[in-house]
Amino acid sequence: MVIKVYLATASGSTAIKKKQQDVVGFLEALKVDYTEFDIATNEENRMWMRENVPGEKKPTNGIPLPPQIFNDQNYCGDYDTFFNAKEDNEVFAFLGLAPPAGSKEAQLAEKALILQNGKDPEEHHKTSMKEPSEKEEEVEHKEEDAEEPLTEVGFHCMCLDFLIPLISLLSPSQDEEEEPITEVDSSCVLIQFLYTTGNHPYLCLPLSSPEL
Repeated sequence: MVIKVYLATASGSTAIKKKQQDVVGFLEALKVDYTEFDIATNEENRMWMRENVPGEKKPTNGIPLPPQIFNDQNYCGDYDTFFNAKEDNEVFAFLGLAPPAGSKEAQLAEKALILQNGKDPEEHHKTSMKEPSEKEEEVEHKEEDAEEPLTEVGFHCMCLDFLIPLISLLSPSQDEEEEPITEVDSSCVLIQFLYTTGNHPYLCLPLSSPEL
């Protein structure tokens, strides 16, 4: 893309000369590459400028005055529109160019994009940084939920595994002549043991026995 500035080097108007100097000087300050086209010494340049300025941008007499600015074949504007873009820090947008990174116009364009999207990039960055921690917390909750708690049945089995050998120890050996403990007595021993040790209340139910 080539920025074209149409001006008249031999103009007798002091106002036109000043406007041309302002445009050229500001483009040089911004380090924007441009090409000058003199309409005072080249009739083709004069005709091309007049034909390519849009009708609604021409003055009432139909003859546009320099300076006129183009980006290749695309019309950018005259001095007045260039001056307004300069005051609003939108010269690169006026020329159809991307503003340099870190420039004031680039910062303003970024803020405008933030307002358009309705979200601050820093806030979005913080939100994205929080997401992994929330996911990790969710995984931790799932791992905790995956650990199945000890059910009543499992607790009963643990108690019975402990009590069966104990009951066998309470039974008399075959060499002894004492009367073996009956089923009812064994049940009583089991109930008494559970009652005194304060084990799970469901195990304190009496065993099935007609005498209990």
